[in-house]
Amino acid sequence: MSNHRGYKYFNAAAFLIGCCFVCGCENSQADIDRLTKKVAEREEAIDVSTLMSTAGQMKANLKAPLMYRVLHTEDRANDTMYVEFPKSLHVDFYNDSTRIETKLDAKYGKYYETLNKVYLRDSVVIMTIQGDTLRCHDMWWDQNRGLFYTDTVATYVGPGNNIRGGKGMEATQDLKTVTFKQPLGNMQVKANGFAE
Repeated sequence: MSNHRGYKYFNAAAFLIGCCFVCGCENSQADIDRLTKKVAEREEAIDVSTLMSTAGQMKANLKAPLMYRVLHTEDRANDTMYVEFPKSLHVDFYNDSTRIETKLDAKYGKYYETLNKVYLRDSVVIMTIQGDTLRCHDMWWDQNRGLFYTDTVATYVGPGNNIRGGKGMEATQDLKTVTFKQPLGNMQVKANGFAE
C-alpha cells in the first residue's frame, strides 16, 4: 500500500517538473524574433585621422568628422563589417617620397573591409598637386589595385584636357593614367595624332 502511495507522489512530482520545463522552454514570437533578427553593432568615432601604410611605407592619411564602424550580423556565418563616413571624408595620398601627390574629397564614403574597397558618393573630387582634377557623382576606390573607377559620368580636367566620360572611367590613384570607356570632350593633340 505504501509502495502504491509513493508511486502516486512520484507521478505527481514528475508531472509538475515536466510542466516547469515546458513553461521554461516556451518563448513568445517576440522573443524568437528578437533572438533571430539581424543585428547591427555600431562603434562611433569623431574627428578621425588615420594613416594607411603598405609594407611599412605611409601611403595615405584619411580624415573625417564622423566615422561609424558597423558589424552587421545576419547569421554567424555571414557577418559583414564596414566603416561608414556619413559626413564627408578627405584623403591625402603620398608618393614613394612620402610627399602628397593626390587629394580626395567626398561627402560620403563606405569602406568594405573584406573587399578592401571604398564606395564614394556625392561631389567626389580627386585632384593632383599639379592641378589635374577628376570629378564624378559616385565611384569606387580599389585599394588593392590602387584604382578609382565608375560606371557613371565623370569629368577630367588637366593641362590641355577637358574630357567628360559618358559611360564610365578608370584611373590610377595618382591620375597619371585616366581611361574613359566612351570619352566625350576636347583634348589637345600633337601633329602626329597623339595627345600632348
